[in-house]
Amino acid sequence: MRTSRLEAFSDGVLAIIITIMVLELKIPESHDLSGLLHDTGDGLLTYLLSFVWIGIYWVNHHHMFHLVRHVAGGVLWANLALLFTLSLLPFTTAWMDESAFARTPVVVYGLNLTAAALAYLVLQKLIIRHQGAESPLRQAVGSDLKGKISPFFYLAGVLTALLVEHAAIGVAFFAACALLWLIPDRRIDRMVHELEPVD
Repeated sequence: MRTSRLEAFSDGVLAIIITIMVLELKIPESHDLSGLLHDTGDGLLTYLLSFVWIGIYWVNHHHMFHLVRHVAGGVLWANLALLFTLSLLPFTTAWMDESAFARTPVVVYGLNLTAAALAYLVLQKLIIRHQGAESPLRQAVGSDLKGKISPFFYLAGVLTALLVEHAAIGVAFFAACALLWLIPDRRIDRMVHELEPVD
């Protein structure tokens, strides 16, 4: 099966997730900047963080499927598992915002990010297994340093939220991990260009 339907469905789901998150933002009661900061400030910050995470997954998903020509049933289900974990982000984001970064919502948000990372890893592994030992994706991923480092950021964020009085400090680890993923990684781009036919 070709990847076009999977990619179109995934793009649509991610667009809906972003739309749901922005609709959760509170409208300020007053019509000045102080009202915006007071009523919506935390919500804007949590929305921005989750928007960046959705963007990271969309970009990586997009690049990954440039190296995939056909998908099997297992890949379809793994992709749905990834979309499921990402579809929980509007809920965990809103809960973290509404609670003013209380301990349990921050921990749950971190676990949500961890679950999404694991789902993405499973999807990637299934694609590589389906493509075989000489998988273009496997060559592009290489040692996957970012993928190996990221769980430590999630764990640090969750443990900080559990152990430190101000659980919001844990969110700093989730933001730091997002910054790590925003640093451009050209490996998959290079592999895509190598595999494109020359005109």
